[in-house]
Amino acid sequence: MDARKIVIAVVLVTMVVFGWGMGMTVMGHEAVIAPLAPALGLTVQQVLRTLCSRNASASAHRAAAVRDKEDGAP
Repeated sequence: MDARKIVIAVVLVTMVVFGWGMGMTVMGHEAVIAPLAPALGLTVQQVLRTLCSRNASASAHRAAAVRDKEDGAP
C-alpha cells in the first residue's frame, strides 16, 4: 500500500473519531468522551509528527559504519 494512501486513511479515521466525539459531546455524553481524550490527542500528535517529518529535509552528512561484534570486530 502506498504511504500516501496510508496517511489519507489515518487522517480520515481520525476525522471520523473526532466527529463521533463531537456528536457525543453535543448530545451531552461528556462522560463517554473523557476516557478517550488522551488517545485522541496522542493520535493527532502522531499524525502531525509523521506529516512534519516527511517534509523535513534529511541531513546530507552520513555517519561511518561501525563494525559489530558479529562482524569480527574486537
